[in-house]
Amino acid sequence: MNIIVKGVGNVEILKKQSCYELLKQIHKEDYNKYLTVKVNNMLKELSYDELSENDEIEFLDIKHPDGMRVYIRTLCLVYIKACRELFNNVQVSIEHSLNKGLFTEIKLDRKLTEEDIIEIKTKMQEIIDKNIFIDKQMLTIDEAKKIFIKQNMPDKVSLLLNWDTEDIRVYELDGYYDTFYGYVAPNTNVIYKFDLKLFGSGLILRYPSRENTNEFPEYDEHIKLAKIFKEAEDWGEIMEVGHVGALNKNILNNKIHDLILVNEALHEKKIAYIADEISADEDIKVILIAGPSSSGKTTFAQRLSIQLRVNGKKTYAISLDDYFVDREKTPRDENGNYDFDTIDALDIDLFNDQLVRLMKGEEVQVPTFDFKTGRRVYDKNPVKLSKDHLIVVEGIHGLNDKLTSHVYKKNKFKIYISALTQLNIDNHNRISTSDTRLIRRIVRDNQFRGHNAQRTMELWENVRKGEEKYIFPFQENADAMFNSSLIYELGILKKYAVPLIEKVEENSEFYSEKQRLLKFLSYFKSIEDENMIPNTSILKEFIGGGIL
Repeated sequence: MNIIVKGVGNVEILKKQSCYELLKQIHKEDYNKYLTVKVNNMLKELSYDELSENDEIEFLDIKHPDGMRVYIRTLCLVYIKACRELFNNVQVSIEHSLNKGLFTEIKLDRKLTEEDIIEIKTKMQEIIDKNIFIDKQMLTIDEAKKIFIKQNMPDKVSLLLNWDTEDIRVYELDGYYDTFYGYVAPNTNVIYKFDLKLFGSGLILRYPSRENTNEFPEYDEHIKLAKIFKEAEDWGEIMEVGHVGALNKNILNNKIHDLILVNEALHEKKIAYIADEISADEDIKVILIAGPSSSGKTTFAQRLSIQLRVNGKKTYAISLDDYFVDREKTPRDENGNYDFDTIDALDIDLFNDQLVRLMKGEEVQVPTFDFKTGRRVYDKNPVKLSKDHLIVVEGIHGLNDKLTSHVYKKNKFKIYISALTQLNIDNHNRISTSDTRLIRRIVRDNQFRGHNAQRTMELWENVRKGEEKYIFPFQENADAMFNSSLIYELGILKKYAVPLIEKVEENSEFYSEKQRLLKFLSYFKSIEDENMIPNTSILKEFIGGGIL
């Protein structure tokens, strides 16, 4: 039987030969660097053995996003297995991305020590060096429940209570069973580089970067960001909604209304607290709001302005978009395309000059940028602010001091906003913050920009690159952080996002991304009644129907 392997050409294989057997046949010396495979543009496990005549095969390594995800899941499996062996089947949780790694917690009755770290790393390396086979099994829901009850995993049992299919994919590693909501490598020896670092109440599990696969990304401790994640985690535990299974239970038992009201009230309380902090300092004149795409910056800025007005302050909003340099002066990226995300695409001198003059109470004619002509125009009436005015600036460079270099530090208040998801699928399967934002953006782009999901996915990688360059390095400069995530939001977004994502066609380069996102959303029960969502909610920025 003939198949076509990308980068190799036509290859003759036996019927029922697995992709893993084929991989070892083709890449005899370095087969273990490949982690998963695409068959006719559909992502499959390496154990897949249902190849047909003229199938097109592409093996993926850690440089590919799907390969990286398999590497990280396999690393997590090895890590959890090592911890359970060392600490008497202890509960381990993979919480969230932090410090260019994964923040994890081991539920011990004492603090972790450096000696613990050495022991865990040694045990992990032992498991890796043994090249242990990771067995994929399809179990009935009842079989899986019995195993997870025995292994003391109530979070997984809770999720299975409302499972939509009759069976579930489970991975077995040397007597230990787990579920990962995506594929895992067939052997432990694919893990060639990892590290552990103590941090706060847990540790950071580190892995190589896609860009430089032999090196770890630079380690930066994000203390403020970690604090916001911890607050979200604590709140989830208080509300007893730390995992998707608990959220689904609230939806099915008609208790979601109370959860929505409390979650929205928490947002309002946080915004009011930030407004109070700003109002108490007479030196603050400029509020700078920054955050990654689809964080809800626009609605947050308006809700903050309302709370400031409650405190007797007046606000004036400035858009950084109006300070773009003329089109021909815009810097270009490495591919020769205009780079609108770099701070140098803005006329910083003009922005600073006008900002300082507005703070002094001088009359200023603020520009408008005409995106059709690529030029600034001055078609607004001049503005003169009173001493009670606060200038609110929203834009991706707000936390970078270069943007406001002419403004004294005491006159600035910087806010970082992002959707830092506090909900996880279960203890071993986190919900990526970037996935939540991508789903928000898919819905919003369709509602308000006429984009389909394919177009949003096309733009997303460059959006993420811009965030890594221009937003994330400055997030610890913030004076306050706001978590715009809503614990219930994926139950609402699901019914908007699924029909859009389903339209991505089989021949699209984003077909495997389509499958991944649909699988992810399948864990959530839909919330049908939207009337319970306040019309000032940040969620309305994406689904529509808001008043801000």
